Amino acid sequence: MTGFRILLVALISIVGIYTVFVVAEHGMDFLSPFYGDIAKMGWPGQFNLDFHAFLILGSLWLMWRHHFSPLGLLFGIIIFGGGAPFLCIYMLVVMLKDKADMAELLLGKRRVAEIRRS
Repeated sequence: MTGFRILLVALISIVGIYTVFVVAEHGMDFLSPFYGDIAKMGWPGQFNLDFHAFLILGSLWLMWRHHFSPLGLLFGIIIFGGGAPFLCIYMLVVMLKDKADMAELLLGKRRVAEIRRS
């Protein structure tokens, strides 16, 4: 798990620093170029569409992990808007707070407890 934690911290740092430089150079309007590239039907748009799919899947996983509770829905929205840095922070917090193993991290405590009981 230590290696995974290091990877999460590295991803948060790299994407965070990169974002600071992009915002300084181009401002906060990311939606116009993001969806504009998709509309142009080129490789940048293909990458953005693929990334969008990952955001949807990551959000749905997080909501599912929390049994679609209000908190899970909120986390899903935050991850959808915040991307990899927010997902990495979420995972780090869960691992540190709950001392979760990988099964608990991926499935949640309740599902793991159900599996271990049966």
